[in-house]
This record gives sequence, C-alpha cells and structure tokens, in this order.
Amino acid sequence: MSTTPTTDWLRLDQQICFSLNAASRAFGGVYRVVLKDLGLTYPQYLVMLVLWEHGDLPVKKLGEHLRLDSGTLSPLLKRLEAAGLVRRERSARDERSVEVRLTEEGTAMRERALQVPRRIATATGLDVDEIRALRARLDDLTTALDAAVAEEMGAGR
Repeated sequence: MSTTPTTDWLRLDQQICFSLNAASRAFGGVYRVVLKDLGLTYPQYLVMLVLWEHGDLPVKKLGEHLRLDSGTLSPLLKRLEAAGLVRRERSARDERSVEVRLTEEGTAMRERALQVPRRIATATGLDVDEIRALRARLDDLTTALDAAVAEEMGAGR
C-alpha cells in the first residue's frame, strides 16, 4: 500500500469492495443458472442449506446463521412456504418465537441439490484446496471487518 501514490487508492480498480461486489454478482449469475432446476433463488437456497444442516430452527436463529434480519428473512420464508418447502409455526415453548421446519418436499430437495456445489466449484475454475483457502481468507476478512465495525461503534459512544 505505501509504495502506491495516494491518488491511486481512489481508482475503482484499487477498491477491494468493488472486486468483492463484482465477484458476488458473478456468483449470483452462476447460481441463477444452477438453481433454476430447483426453482430456488440464491437467498432461498441459503435458507435451505441452513435447514438441511441444522434442522428446525427459530426464525431468529436462522437469521443469525444467514446474517439476515427478520425483515429480509420473512419474505424469503413466505415464498418457500408457498412453494411447499418449509412450514412456519409458533413455538409451543415460546409463542413469541416462530419455528421454521422443512416439509417432506423440502427435505427431499436436498438430494437434488447435491449437484449444486459441484457445478459452482467447476464454474470457479478453482480446485478444492484453492476454494477452501479462499473461503478461509474471506472468513478472516469478515471477522476483521466485523471487529472494525464493533470498534468504531464502541469509539462512537
């Protein structure tokens, strides 16, 4: 960073956020094609991944896994429920909490979804070790950015 003149840092091609956003949009395009057969959008696919992994979950916990608030998550869940893939039910233990459960059809979809990660991996042109390393770096970046926001919020008090 210190060897590049300061003015170069304001170039679009120097912005890590732009590179990440461009990669995210490119992934979105690939996922649109790959998920078409399942009838899912990428955000809906993420919901299904969490439910396949963890089983029944309260909406709040599902949102924590996905880093989504309930205002963003609710429309996703409504569409998945209308498609017959999930059910939302008030918790018997806590009426304020809504539990999300896979239906039989939602559970069965998991088998058809097994081809998705393979197709996405192929589209990246990366091998499995490169994908793992990239994911680890991105996880580290997310942790660092979360810490920076928390620090800024603490300093702003």
